[in-house]
Amino acid sequence: MRLRKVLPLRTVVATSAGLTLATSSFIAAVQVAGFLAGDAAWLAILIGGLLCLAAGSCFAELHSLFPSAAGIRLYFGRAFGDKLALTVSLLYMLVIMGVVGAESYVLASILNAAWPVVPPAVWITIMLVMVTLLNIRGVKVAGNFQDVITYGLMLATAALALIGLYKVNFHLHAPLHTGGIASLINAVAVGVFLFVGFEWVTPLAEEVKNQQIVARGMYIAIGLLSVVYALITVAMTANITKENLVASPFPQLLYARQILVEYGVAAVVLISLASSITTFNAGLISVSRFFYAAAREHVLPGVFSRVSMRFLTPWAAIVIVFVVGLAVSYLVLFSGRYLWLVNMAAATEALVYTLAGAAVLVLRRRLSGSREWAVKDNIVPVLTILAFAVLAVAVLFTYPVVAVGMGAGLTATFTYVHTVVPRLKQSYQMRQQSRKKRRPVAGGAAEAVPVLSQLDGKRQQ
Repeated sequence: MRLRKVLPLRTVVATSAGLTLATSSFIAAVQVAGFLAGDAAWLAILIGGLLCLAAGSCFAELHSLFPSAAGIRLYFGRAFGDKLALTVSLLYMLVIMGVVGAESYVLASILNAAWPVVPPAVWITIMLVMVTLLNIRGVKVAGNFQDVITYGLMLATAALALIGLYKVNFHLHAPLHTGGIASLINAVAVGVFLFVGFEWVTPLAEEVKNQQIVARGMYIAIGLLSVVYALITVAMTANITKENLVASPFPQLLYARQILVEYGVAAVVLISLASSITTFNAGLISVSRFFYAAAREHVLPGVFSRVSMRFLTPWAAIVIVFVVGLAVSYLVLFSGRYLWLVNMAAATEALVYTLAGAAVLVLRRRLSGSREWAVKDNIVPVLTILAFAVLAVAVLFTYPVVAVGMGAGLTATFTYVHTVVPRLKQSYQMRQQSRKKRRPVAGGAAEAVPVLSQLDGKRQQ
């Protein structure tokens, strides 16, 4: 059964930007500022944005070769082999779930500060249930909702930044003073988190009207996010000391109270709700499609591949992502370990982008011919490999606990790939053989009828 090709460019941009434009992004933004002297955070953010544009070019070329809901699992599988690809892809899925958890914690902190009467867990549950129902109802409905919330959120955040800059007469203290190359590298490494997940729009490949809008959407999203993040970060550090911002789990609330006084809480609550909703919604849209495609290829349990006959959406994958996301959100809410997840996401993102650049180089040697979307030479993928490899190492050395977490995550996904996946594939083959025996064709001969494989082949065509 095919998914509906209904998504336009504006929804691709909103989905790409929406997953990254999270409430927890404000924490990462002030962390970037904390590494640097003066008000040079904008410089680290723009550098991070340019590097992500290079990575986006690699993903655009890979997507043009393999437009599939399987996304990075398929790209890396063709370049490095299925086992490595699945190991890294599943780790990335766990990290995305962790981002949802960090997002939930920050949102709960803000809502609890505004309305202490309502338990934070109630808000988290309500929002996750709401976006889950929207996603089951249909990707076009969820996409239209994503458009309104994401674009409204970017405008509101930019307006809040301009108000803060107006308060200080647009004066920045040492806007080019970074404090040294080591500080700048660490700042850019954490700043990558601000763009985490922009490439997760590629799993929508089977639901977009035109495959080229996926690449365009990623470029536009990164450009818009770079400007918005740079504005709000310098505005916050120009009005409040970096020490106070870095120490707070909700720096945007401190900032809004400073510049808007009694209206600040209401403004930040609305912005935070919108940020979290866009993250939850975009995450459900993209991650559920990845799980759907993985189950279709028998590397996840078959239940993930079930599609609603009425709405043509992968309802089982959506529900399972909701359940896991809710559990992770509660875990982070009660443990308070949100900064670890932020840095873990930054390191994993850098690893994935490094592999994307390498995959482009490998597939250019293996697959000759023109691409619908490709950079002209090898400079961009090589730059992507070098830059993000350095950033990954910087995060791991700065935060050793992140290195431990990444090692544990890779061990878990490696074990799953080498023990569970072979059993899933064997189980599928046994079911196919059983069907072959039960389905004699005309003439009395029994033939296999691999319906699911035929459907998969049609999708790829």
